[in-house]
Amino acid sequence: MKKIIYYCLALCVAVTLYSTGHAQVRKVPAEVTEAFRSKYPMATNIEWRDRLSGFTASFDLNNAHYEAKFTNKGFWQNTENKIPEAELPDAVKDGFQKSKYAEEWTIKNVYKIAMKEEKTQYRVEIEKNDIQKKHLFFDPNGRLLRDNIKL
Repeated sequence: MKKIIYYCLALCVAVTLYSTGHAQVRKVPAEVTEAFRSKYPMATNIEWRDRLSGFTASFDLNNAHYEAKFTNKGFWQNTENKIPEAELPDAVKDGFQKSKYAEEWTIKNVYKIAMKEEKTQYRVEIEKNDIQKKHLFFDPNGRLLRDNIKL
């Protein structure tokens, strides 16, 4: 009987932690929402997520979905949106084909990332199998900047 009570208690704690883990921890500061509205006045379907070091706005604009990251003080960091693989610049495609990942890894998703000072990067999600997945970051010239393991 004690085991059943402990299991029920553990289940309740797990459910509570899971549901609060997805809740908005704090209110989005006015300077963040003002900076967002200034940069994307025509955005619709805006949803905010607290990332502790800043805030992420998910939104729609011109029939596309975007995510914009802002600091706690309202400074824009970057905006990314998913693009079709066909829209990946030829230089980036070439950079991937010349990388060590080209033979055994397949491209799953491609994102264009607009950054400060009008810089652009491309994030290419690749996978080798159901477990081995990575993010590759390229500059517009096709140079591989870094790779990260995707969890």
